[in-house]
Amino acid sequence: MALPVPSAAAPVMKKAKRVAKVAKVMKKGKRISKIARGRFAKALVFRGSKEKTVGGLKKDSLMKNKRGKIVSKRANARGKQVYKQIESWTEAHMAARSAMGVSGWVSLNGKTLQGKALYIKTKALRAAKRVSASSAGA
Repeated sequence: MALPVPSAAAPVMKKAKRVAKVAKVMKKGKRISKIARGRFAKALVFRGSKEKTVGGLKKDSLMKNKRGKIVSKRANARGKQVYKQIESWTEAHMAARSAMGVSGWVSLNGKTLQGKALYIKTKALRAAKRVSASSAGA
């Protein structure tokens, strides 16, 4: 029985296998995202853990509102602008509720007499405030 004669290619093949193993080990690791996602995304960016939100907000475009929630500066400014349009109505409505002694939910100008009366009172208080404001400004 003849023994197999080692060929000249055998040591080269072993070396090739070893190089393949080394290449596997040197594989790049998983990269950690710089983009914050999910419920606490803005908080992560504001804290500095992440660079920006999915929507592209960076730390310089975020702020804490008066309740302590982290919000967009632009959205906060827009909300304040929009609220100015209904501020007089809101104040008149609260004043009308306290003047009439209304507590709990009452549908404003709804089917009930109380709701209709509340609506009329609110309109009257708002109109009176506008008249007084315009005479004071003139």
